[in-house]
Amino acid sequence: MARSQRIAVVGGGWAGMAAAVELASVSAHQVTVWESSAHWGGRARGLALALPSGEEITVDNGQHILIGAYTACRALMERVGVSTDASFIQRPLAMRYPDGRGIRFPDSAPPWDALIGIATAKGWSLLERLHLLRRAAAWQRQGFRCAPQASVADLCAGLPPRLLAEFFDPLCISALNTPLHQASGQVFLRVLQDSLFAVDKGSHFWLPLVDLGQLFPVAAASWLQARGHDCHLGSRVPQLVQAGAGWQLQGQHYDQVLLACPAWEAARLVQAAFAHPANDHAEALAWADDAGRLTHTAIATVYAWNPAPKAQGHSLHAPWLALHSSPSQPAQFVFDRAQLGGPAGLLAFVISTSEGDRAEIEQQVIAQAQAQLGLALQPLKTVVEKRATFACTPGMQRPGMVIAPGLLACGDYIDGPYPATLEGAVRSGIAAAHALA
Repeated sequence: MARSQRIAVVGGGWAGMAAAVELASVSAHQVTVWESSAHWGGRARGLALALPSGEEITVDNGQHILIGAYTACRALMERVGVSTDASFIQRPLAMRYPDGRGIRFPDSAPPWDALIGIATAKGWSLLERLHLLRRAAAWQRQGFRCAPQASVADLCAGLPPRLLAEFFDPLCISALNTPLHQASGQVFLRVLQDSLFAVDKGSHFWLPLVDLGQLFPVAAASWLQARGHDCHLGSRVPQLVQAGAGWQLQGQHYDQVLLACPAWEAARLVQAAFAHPANDHAEALAWADDAGRLTHTAIATVYAWNPAPKAQGHSLHAPWLALHSSPSQPAQFVFDRAQLGGPAGLLAFVISTSEGDRAEIEQQVIAQAQAQLGLALQPLKTVVEKRATFACTPGMQRPGMVIAPGLLACGDYIDGPYPATLEGAVRSGIAAAHALA
C-alpha cells in the first residue's frame, strides 16, 4: 500500500480548492493549502460594498454566471455542503435587450430549446433565423470541430450583421472574454456543444444568490480543516526549493507540490526553482516560458445604485439584460441584484475585455444606463480585474499540467477544452488531484 504523502497546494482559488478537496476525498494524503491573500477564491471571491444607507454587504469582485453544462463545479459544491438549489436561480438561456429584442430559450430538452429559441427570437427576420439554424446544423454535422487557427468571426462569416451584433458577439465575449475576431473558434464550439447538446438543461444560466467566496472556496476550506488538513490565508510562497525527492516551501517539506496560483506567479516560482543549472531542467523552464507568455484580458464590474426601483424593488424586468455595447458604452450585460438575493436598487454592469481606467469606465456605464435603460444611477464601486482571464485566441499554446516530477500545475489557463471559466479551473484541479493521488 502506498504511503501517505504531504502535498502542498499553492493557491486557494477555485482550482486549488477543487484539487485539495478531491485529493482529500480520493487519497489518504495530507494536504496543505497556502493562499497569499486574505480571502479564499482567487479571482472569483467576495468583497465588501457600502450602500448609500451606510449598510455594508458582500458582493463579488466580478459578476459570474455558471451554465447547466458546468457539472463539476456543482458536484464539488454539494460535496463540501453547499446546496446548489438554495444558492442559485436557474433560468433558460436568454439574451434579451431592454427593447425586448433578442433570443430566449424555453425550458425544454435539447436541442429543442435552441431550435425553439431561435425560431421565436424577437426582432430577427425569418431569413436571419434560418441563417442561424442552418449554421448551427452545419457545426453539429462537423462534430463541433474546426481548423485550429479559425476564429469565431471565421465560423460566423456570411451570417447577417444583426446576428453577429446581438447574439454571437455578446455570447463570445461572455464565454471567452475575447472579441469575436480574436477568439478561438474551436473553444467556442466546445462550449456550444456542451451547453446545447451534451447535457439536459446545459444551456441554462445559473446565477449565484450568494457571493462567490461562500459559493465554494470558503466552504471548501472549512470542509478540509474539519478533516485534519491545513489551510493558510495571507501566506504567500516566496520560493520553491527542490529537497531530495521532494520540495521545500514555507519552511516545510512536501513530497509533491501543486501550483494552483495564477500563471504569472507559477512561472515565477518555476523559473526560480530551476534556474541553476538551467540545462538540466529544460522542460520545466519551457513550461514557465509558456505560462509567462500568456496574454490576459481585463473584466470590469460597475456596481451602481438605483434610488427609485420599481415594484418589488426590481430595477429591470428580468434578472439580467444584454446591452448594446460600443467603445463609449462598454457594458455588455446588466444584472438586477435585487432579483439575485441583493438589496433593492443594486445593479451590476459587466464589461468584458475592458479597456480604459476605472473612472472613465464608471462614467461611461452610468451614461449608458441613462441612454439604454432610462435610469439615473449613482455609482457605488467599480472593480477592474486587470488579468481576469487569458486571451482565448486561435491555436494558442497553453501550458500542460506536468512541470517536473512531483511538481504539477492546475488552473483555468492549463491546457484543456474550456476557456477561462470556473468550470475550467475546477476540472483542471480535479485532474491534477488524480494525477497526484
